[in-house]
Amino acid sequence: MHSEMRRKTSFPFAFHSFFRNFGNKKENVMPLNENKNLKLYYSIKEVAAQLNVSESLLRYWEKEFPHLRPKVSPTNNVRQYTVKDIEQLKVIYNLVKVRGFKLAAARKYMNGNRQGVERSSDILNTLISVRDELKILKKHMDNLS
Repeated sequence: MHSEMRRKTSFPFAFHSFFRNFGNKKENVMPLNENKNLKLYYSIKEVAAQLNVSESLLRYWEKEFPHLRPKVSPTNNVRQYTVKDIEQLKVIYNLVKVRGFKLAAARKYMNGNRQGVERSSDILNTLISVRDELKILKKHMDNLS
């Protein structure tokens, strides 16, 4: 019984001393960045699924919008999209699919008012996510009745 008491009481002290010593070593401490995206590149299949469009449409938009240039591996011609590329595609999607712009008009609009387009796209994405959350809340409220 005495050994059980000793084990129970010694564990917290060992535990605290481990972390006290661990925290003093600056080379072992890494800041936590919760906003960091762990993936650098996305395949065309992943991006198409994220935007709910076809892969061929993404390849077509690359031809139509000269600023959209994903990295292409030289060995097997696989497109690798960065987060920045995906954000540009979301802006194009917003202009063409949501707002109904023709491709030439979307290209001209993006070249002339890039910051305004990105801002309005961010606002639209926020509104869509709020709408989706409200739909979920409504469904829960209906189930309570």
